[in-house]
Amino acid sequence: MTVTLALLRKALAMPPKPRKPKNGNKLHPSLYHLHVLAHEHIRRWLAPHSNNFHNLILEELPMADVLQLLDMMLISIEPKTRENYGAGLLHFDQFCDSHNIAEDRRMPASDRLLASFIASCARKVATTTAQSWLAGLHFWHNLHSAQWNGNALLQISMARLAKLVPDSSKRPCHPPVTLDHMHALFRGLDLLNVFDAAVFGVACVAFWCCCRLGKLVIDSISSFDSSRHVSHGAPLHHRTLPNQTPFIIIRILWTKMTHGEGADIIASKVDNLTNPISALEHHLSTNRDVPASAPFFAFECAGGGWAAMMRPWFLAHCNQIWKEAELPELTGHCFRIGGASELLLRGIPLDIIESILPLFVTSSSMDAHIALVHSSMDSFAKRYK
Repeated sequence: MTVTLALLRKALAMPPKPRKPKNGNKLHPSLYHLHVLAHEHIRRWLAPHSNNFHNLILEELPMADVLQLLDMMLISIEPKTRENYGAGLLHFDQFCDSHNIAEDRRMPASDRLLASFIASCARKVATTTAQSWLAGLHFWHNLHSAQWNGNALLQISMARLAKLVPDSSKRPCHPPVTLDHMHALFRGLDLLNVFDAAVFGVACVAFWCCCRLGKLVIDSISSFDSSRHVSHGAPLHHRTLPNQTPFIIIRILWTKMTHGEGADIIASKVDNLTNPISALEHHLSTNRDVPASAPFFAFECAGGGWAAMMRPWFLAHCNQIWKEAELPELTGHCFRIGGASELLLRGIPLDIIESILPLFVTSSSMDAHIALVHSSMDSFAKRYK
């Protein structure tokens, strides 16, 4: 068993090469903390408890199955989240090093140790940062089948932390994109231009469907994943409500909440210059020669090629037009906030928004779901027309 455990430890330590830590990220030398990138900490950082867990699991399963199990658990975490979790492990171990906490006391960590770690973050980081670090520690414990002891002391420490957030970690509330912003885009964009047509399509869907911008555009061409992002050739489901209001269903293949179950964005007709259905159809018609495998909001380029619509390009172009129109420049989050605000300003009651709006971004295209959308929206049309 000792040989098998050694092989498992070796497999967990591969393949990244050791790297020199950045200033401020140093730890006391330890066999348990390899010098790897932050997103590898969750998988490759161990504790004495890990040996006991690995010995037990190797008594039941072959090593290949153990590695597969660990990989499957890690797949449930998005790469960026793994990086944030890894940062939490780093800060926790630095805290333990500074207080001479033995390795065997770091997992499972006591309620006192966890509470003290969070207390050490007071006036240094935002509450959301501390919550992310704590979630990483919790997942690290789960990955190694270690008992999680976070209890009353930790809860009290987290509650106090929220009252001691430094001003440098506070962010101002995001202002909403307004109809003035949307109309400025309609006037300022050249909708005969393939790029502008794609920008307008993204803006209208993000606003009226209260959709996260990350569901519509990508951060870089290398970040496009056909198994998670909507492709240009994805089928659109055209439906009509009993009151003759048309809507289109765009299927999202992956979300952080539903994973591979996917989600729907529902774009319904709006009596406005920025009607999302018209904007969508115009984008697809203008960029008809984009290959089906390209991202959904990709646009044609001179010479017959195409390019994916990326978040920096989209926001920079929108803000350029808003600046020229003497409107405040905004971020991607502001579209979703603005869309929900506009629905409220149009008199849609909060109970209707709560019952319909989540369906726009979280549920899959099942018959029961479509029936619920029909029923809810038709009910609204009768009650509030």
